[in-house]
Amino acid sequence: MIDTHMHADARSGEDFGEMFNAGIDTAITCSYYPYRIPHEMILLNHLNRILELDTKRAREHGLDLKVALGIHPTNSNINPEEIFKQLYQWIDSNQIIAIGEIGLEDLTDAEISVFKRQLDIASETDSKVIIHTPRKNKKEVLDVILDILPQHLDESQAVIDHINPNVVCDVIDTDCMLGLTVQPQKMDKFEAISILDEYGFDKFLLNSDISNKPSDPLSVPKTVNELKNQGYENSEIEKVASINAQKFFNL
Repeated sequence: MIDTHMHADARSGEDFGEMFNAGIDTAITCSYYPYRIPHEMILLNHLNRILELDTKRAREHGLDLKVALGIHPTNSNINPEEIFKQLYQWIDSNQIIAIGEIGLEDLTDAEISVFKRQLDIASETDSKVIIHTPRKNKKEVLDVILDILPQHLDESQAVIDHINPNVVCDVIDTDCMLGLTVQPQKMDKFEAISILDEYGFDKFLLNSDISNKPSDPLSVPKTVNELKNQGYENSEIEKVASINAQKFFNL
């Protein structure tokens, strides 16, 4: 199994071990610094910590941790140029599999500017992106994302994440992959399964988004097991458990 969106820097080694023992072989950790950062070098140090330390911590517990790095909208108040420069280097050296998570939260000018630039970098480097959608005002913010995205990047290179039953109809006809986050306060496994039941398994990825907020590191295997319990075909379950992510991220 592959957990396609988590924040390893906020979790313990014990969590990684539990995930591995539950059948998660690979996970993708994304960048997100949950506090206001006064200087871009703080964020750069944090991103390097993810790349160098958290991947090592995960390996010690059996988990193959892939990395997506970028500027989360929460951190868009900094001068972004040094981070943009590093993104090119990380991509060129194959140290990251995507730019992410990026996106919009409060629709500020700074957020929108940083978001557009990272989409342009993805287009220039033929990279994938993982796009955050917020808990609050999700539909309003998603509408802006869907307007901006195709102006800067081919939709087939993007995952739009944290999709729920309230907005799935707005994105299902795009060429994006769609992330289903099974996490307390976001969406439970039965809501995720209802989306898969209605729209099929081809466009979706499963993730836990475990972070410093209430999270369940085993939400992906729990959802997969519930799909099995409900009698879905193994060939369909495998798509959201691993195959879609393997193909999209070239794992």
